[in-house]
Amino acid sequence: MSRVGLLLKKVGCTSVYDDKCAVVPITLLKLEENVVLSNEDKGDSVVVKLSFGRKKLKKPQAGYFKKLGLDGGGRIVEFRTSRKFAPEPLKSLTVEHFRPGQYVDVVGTSIGKGFAGVMKRHNFAGLRASHGVSISHRSGGSTGQCQDPGKVFKGKKMAGHMGAARVTIQNLFVQLVDVESGLIGVRGSVPGCKNSYVLLKDALKKGLFV
Repeated sequence: MSRVGLLLKKVGCTSVYDDKCAVVPITLLKLEENVVLSNEDKGDSVVVKLSFGRKKLKKPQAGYFKKLGLDGGGRIVEFRTSRKFAPEPLKSLTVEHFRPGQYVDVVGTSIGKGFAGVMKRHNFAGLRASHGVSISHRSGGSTGQCQDPGKVFKGKKMAGHMGAARVTIQNLFVQLVDVESGLIGVRGSVPGCKNSYVLLKDALKKGLFV
């Protein structure tokens, strides 16, 4: 079972040189103040609840944090992990939770593109741009069969809202970890716009790196 993850704010993109003097594009993610609120035993696993950052709280939420002896909090995220990796309550995590050289999975909300046609949304080829096609050059074409089955099957690729969806990018390489600045740099792109929040977890398909 994997360790708990971190909720980080996407700062932006830059590039650095690796040990072979090659230019590597990276995305910088910043860890804000955080605290472990609780770790509840659930049989063979532990549910860990963490608070990340600061935000204006409603009264019930403020009362919850006050009961724990905290003067405020932010976004609350839950992780399921084993007893071995469960952090102690009221403990803060740092970017040292991840190490340079390991692989991580990043979960975020992709940038919304609005209503998009099938050529942009699903990479359709479109119809001919010359003879025999009128006004339908970028249309999706046929959407089904005849009276049997007499319907459009669910999941049919059609025009619609593009983006603004939960996206997971797997196996991104951790290029750098800056403890003083609270920054983590991962190779490649990360879903979401600047100042959006992304979830960073140990890579599911690369084994545990501790």
